[in-house]
Amino acid sequence: MIHSYSELYLSDAMVTLAEAFDYAVNDAGFSLSEFMDRFISSGISSGFERGSPRFVCGLSGIELVMMAMEKSGWSEEFPKPGPHYEASPEYWCGHILAYYQWRSGLSFRDIRDYIGMDRLLALYPTMHEASEERAMDALNSIFRQNKPKSKLQSLRKLWGFSQSELSEKSGVNLRTLQQYESGAKDINKAAGKTLLALSKCLRCRIEDLLEPDIGSFI
Repeated sequence: MIHSYSELYLSDAMVTLAEAFDYAVNDAGFSLSEFMDRFISSGISSGFERGSPRFVCGLSGIELVMMAMEKSGWSEEFPKPGPHYEASPEYWCGHILAYYQWRSGLSFRDIRDYIGMDRLLALYPTMHEASEERAMDALNSIFRQNKPKSKLQSLRKLWGFSQSELSEKSGVNLRTLQQYESGAKDINKAAGKTLLALSKCLRCRIEDLLEPDIGSFI
Protein backbone atom coordinates (compact mmCIF):
# COMPACT_ATOMS: atom_id res chain seq x y z
CA MET A 1 0.00 0.00 0.00
CA ILE A 2 1.16 3.53 -0.80
CA HIS A 3 0.72 5.66 2.30
CA SER A 4 -0.47 9.25 2.08
CA TYR A 5 2.59 10.61 3.86
CA SER A 6 6.09 9.49 4.73
CA GLU A 7 6.72 7.22 7.69
CA LEU A 8 9.18 9.87 8.85
CA TYR A 9 6.19 11.92 10.03
CA LEU A 10 4.24 9.06 11.57
CA SER A 11 5.70 9.31 15.06
CA ASP A 12 4.95 13.05 15.18
CA ALA A 13 1.42 12.43 13.91
CA MET A 14 0.80 9.83 16.60
CA VAL A 15 1.99 12.13 19.38
CA THR A 16 -0.01 15.08 18.04
CA LEU A 17 -3.28 13.15 17.90
CA ALA A 18 -2.59 11.51 21.27
CA GLU A 19 -2.08 14.89 22.91
CA ALA A 20 -5.17 16.24 21.16
CA PHE A 21 -7.43 13.45 22.41
CA ASP A 22 -6.01 13.72 25.92
CA TYR A 23 -6.53 17.48 26.12
CA ALA A 24 -9.97 17.41 24.48
CA VAL A 25 -11.33 14.91 27.01
CA ASN A 26 -9.37 15.40 30.21
CA ASP A 27 -8.92 19.17 30.14
CA ALA A 28 -11.55 20.63 27.81
CA GLY A 29 -14.30 18.25 28.95
CA PHE A 30 -15.50 16.91 25.61
CA SER A 31 -16.37 13.29 25.08
CA LEU A 32 -14.10 11.38 22.72
CA SER A 33 -16.97 11.00 20.25
CA GLU A 34 -17.85 14.70 20.34
CA PHE A 35 -14.30 15.77 19.65
CA MET A 36 -13.94 13.21 16.85
CA ASP A 37 -17.11 14.58 15.23
CA ARG A 38 -15.71 18.11 15.37
CA PHE A 39 -12.28 16.97 14.18
CA ILE A 40 -13.98 15.54 11.09
CA SER A 41 -16.50 18.34 10.47
CA SER A 42 -13.77 20.99 10.75
CA GLY A 43 -11.96 19.47 7.77
CA ILE A 44 -8.75 19.11 9.76
CA SER A 45 -9.04 15.33 9.69
CA SER A 46 -8.74 15.43 5.88
CA GLY A 47 -5.54 17.46 6.12
CA PHE A 48 -4.23 15.03 8.70
CA GLU A 49 -5.00 12.08 6.41
CA ARG A 50 -3.09 13.73 3.56
CA GLY A 51 -0.11 14.29 5.82
CA SER A 52 -0.23 18.09 5.78
CA PRO A 53 2.84 19.12 7.81
CA ARG A 54 0.76 21.83 9.44
CA PHE A 55 -1.45 19.25 11.11
CA VAL A 56 0.69 16.15 11.63
CA CYS A 57 3.70 17.93 13.08
CA GLY A 58 3.28 21.72 12.84
CA LEU A 59 0.82 22.10 15.72
CA SER A 60 0.75 20.75 19.24
CA GLY A 61 -2.14 18.51 20.17
CA ILE A 62 -3.69 21.35 22.18
CA GLU A 63 -3.45 23.73 19.23
CA LEU A 64 -5.02 21.08 17.02
CA VAL A 65 -7.99 20.82 19.39
CA MET A 66 -8.45 24.58 19.50
CA MET A 67 -8.35 24.89 15.72
CA ALA A 68 -10.74 21.98 15.19
CA MET A 69 -13.22 23.31 17.73
CA GLU A 70 -13.12 26.86 16.40
CA LYS A 71 -13.50 25.72 12.79
CA SER A 72 -16.54 23.67 13.80
CA GLY A 73 -18.23 26.63 15.49
CA TRP A 74 -16.97 26.52 19.09
CA SER A 75 -16.54 29.99 20.57
CA GLU A 76 -16.01 29.46 24.31
CA GLU A 77 -12.72 29.89 26.11
CA PHE A 78 -10.40 26.90 26.31
CA PRO A 79 -9.06 25.75 29.69
CA LYS A 80 -5.37 25.52 30.41
CA PRO A 81 -3.98 21.97 30.28
CA GLY A 82 -3.55 20.39 33.66
CA PRO A 83 -0.59 18.31 34.80
CA HIS A 84 -0.73 14.76 33.50
CA TYR A 85 1.78 12.33 34.97
CA GLU A 86 0.67 9.21 33.13
CA ALA A 87 -0.63 8.57 29.64
CA SER A 88 -4.43 8.45 29.77
CA PRO A 89 -6.66 6.00 27.91
CA GLU A 90 -7.58 8.85 25.56
CA TYR A 91 -3.91 9.51 24.89
CA TRP A 92 -3.54 5.88 23.82
CA CYS A 93 -6.62 6.16 21.61
CA GLY A 94 -5.18 9.10 19.71
CA HIS A 95 -1.80 7.43 19.46
CA ILE A 96 -3.10 4.15 18.02
CA LEU A 97 -5.72 5.86 15.88
CA ALA A 98 -3.12 7.92 14.02
CA TYR A 99 -1.12 4.75 13.43
CA TYR A 100 -4.17 2.78 12.27
CA GLN A 101 -5.32 5.49 9.90
CA TRP A 102 -1.87 5.74 8.31
CA ARG A 103 -1.43 1.98 7.97
CA SER A 104 -4.93 1.18 6.74
CA GLY A 105 -5.55 4.21 4.53
CA LEU A 106 -9.08 4.49 5.93
CA SER A 107 -10.48 7.96 6.47
CA PHE A 108 -11.14 9.12 10.01
CA ARG A 109 -14.79 9.34 9.00
CA ASP A 110 -14.88 5.63 8.08
CA ILE A 111 -13.05 4.71 11.26
CA ARG A 112 -15.58 6.68 13.29
CA ASP A 113 -18.56 5.21 11.44
CA TYR A 114 -17.49 1.55 11.37
CA ILE A 115 -15.39 1.23 14.53
CA GLY A 116 -16.47 4.12 16.75
CA MET A 117 -14.77 5.89 19.61
CA ASP A 118 -16.49 3.83 22.31
CA ARG A 119 -15.20 0.58 20.82
CA LEU A 120 -11.73 2.07 20.43
CA LEU A 121 -11.68 3.19 24.05
CA ALA A 122 -12.93 -0.24 25.17
CA LEU A 123 -9.77 -1.79 23.72
CA TYR A 124 -7.54 0.18 26.08
CA PRO A 125 -7.48 -2.23 29.06
CA THR A 126 -6.34 -5.21 26.94
CA MET A 127 -4.42 -3.45 24.18
CA HIS A 128 -2.56 -0.46 25.62
CA GLU A 129 0.49 -2.58 26.42
CA ALA A 130 0.23 -4.70 23.27
CA SER A 131 2.09 -4.04 20.05
CA GLU A 132 0.66 -1.66 17.49
CA GLU A 133 0.20 -4.61 15.13
CA ARG A 134 -1.97 -6.47 17.63
CA ALA A 135 -4.09 -3.39 18.20
CA MET A 136 -4.45 -3.02 14.46
CA ASP A 137 -5.64 -6.62 14.15
CA ALA A 138 -8.30 -5.93 16.80
CA LEU A 139 -9.45 -2.78 15.01
CA ASN A 140 -9.57 -4.60 11.68
CA SER A 141 -11.80 -7.25 13.23
CA ILE A 142 -14.24 -4.62 14.50
CA PHE A 143 -14.21 -2.90 11.12
CA ARG A 144 -15.06 -6.13 9.29
CA GLN A 145 -17.95 -6.86 11.65
CA ASN A 146 -19.55 -3.43 11.30
CA LYS A 147 -18.89 -2.34 7.74
CA PRO A 148 -22.04 -2.61 5.58
CA LYS A 149 -21.90 -4.41 2.25
CA SER A 150 -21.51 -1.10 0.45
CA LYS A 151 -22.06 2.58 1.15
CA LEU A 152 -24.31 2.76 -1.90
CA GLN A 153 -26.58 0.09 -0.49
CA SER A 154 -26.72 1.78 2.92
CA LEU A 155 -27.64 5.15 1.42
CA ARG A 156 -30.22 3.61 -0.90
CA LYS A 157 -31.93 1.86 2.01
CA LEU A 158 -31.71 5.01 4.11
CA TRP A 159 -33.83 6.84 1.53
CA GLY A 160 -36.18 3.88 1.08
CA PHE A 161 -35.45 3.25 -2.60
CA SER A 162 -35.50 -0.16 -4.21
CA GLN A 163 -32.70 -0.86 -6.65
CA SER A 164 -35.16 -0.45 -9.53
CA GLU A 165 -36.38 2.91 -8.20
CA LEU A 166 -32.86 4.26 -7.79
CA SER A 167 -31.93 3.02 -11.25
CA GLU A 168 -34.93 4.81 -12.75
CA LYS A 169 -34.38 8.05 -10.81
CA SER A 170 -30.62 8.23 -11.49
CA GLY A 171 -30.52 6.81 -15.00
CA VAL A 172 -27.88 4.29 -13.92
CA ASN A 173 -28.37 0.85 -15.45
CA LEU A 174 -29.99 -1.54 -12.94
CA ARG A 175 -27.45 -4.31 -13.49
CA THR A 176 -24.60 -1.85 -13.06
CA LEU A 177 -26.17 -0.55 -9.85
CA GLN A 178 -26.48 -4.09 -8.50
CA GLN A 179 -22.85 -4.78 -9.32
CA TYR A 180 -21.71 -1.64 -7.48
CA GLU A 181 -23.73 -2.65 -4.43
CA SER A 182 -22.40 -6.20 -4.35
CA GLY A 183 -18.81 -5.18 -5.03
CA ALA A 184 -18.68 -7.05 -8.33
CA LYS A 185 -17.77 -3.71 -9.91
CA ASP A 186 -15.59 -1.09 -8.22
CA ILE A 187 -17.67 2.01 -7.65
CA ASN A 188 -14.47 3.98 -7.08
CA LYS A 189 -13.82 3.57 -10.81
CA ALA A 190 -17.29 4.66 -11.89
CA ALA A 191 -17.64 7.52 -14.36
CA GLY A 192 -18.01 10.95 -12.83
CA LYS A 193 -21.47 11.44 -14.34
CA THR A 194 -22.61 8.15 -12.78
CA LEU A 195 -21.41 9.16 -9.33
CA LEU A 196 -22.92 12.61 -9.70
CA ALA A 197 -26.31 11.20 -10.71
CA LEU A 198 -26.35 8.80 -7.75
CA SER A 199 -25.19 11.47 -5.29
CA LYS A 200 -28.00 13.80 -6.40
CA CYS A 201 -30.64 11.11 -5.92
CA LEU A 202 -29.23 10.09 -2.54
CA ARG A 203 -28.54 13.67 -1.40
CA CYS A 204 -24.96 12.98 -0.48
CA ARG A 205 -21.47 13.92 -1.55
CA ILE A 206 -19.78 11.88 -4.24
CA GLU A 207 -17.11 10.83 -1.75
CA ASP A 208 -19.84 9.36 0.48
CA LEU A 209 -20.38 6.71 -2.22
CA LEU A 210 -16.75 5.70 -2.52
CA GLU A 211 -15.45 2.62 -0.75
CA PRO A 212 -12.27 2.77 1.35
CA ASP A 213 -9.17 1.37 -0.31
CA ILE A 214 -7.87 -0.77 2.50
CA GLY A 215 -5.66 -3.14 0.56
CA SER A 216 -4.50 -6.18 2.48
CA PHE A 217 -4.84 -4.70 5.94
CA ILE A 218 -8.51 -5.50 6.48
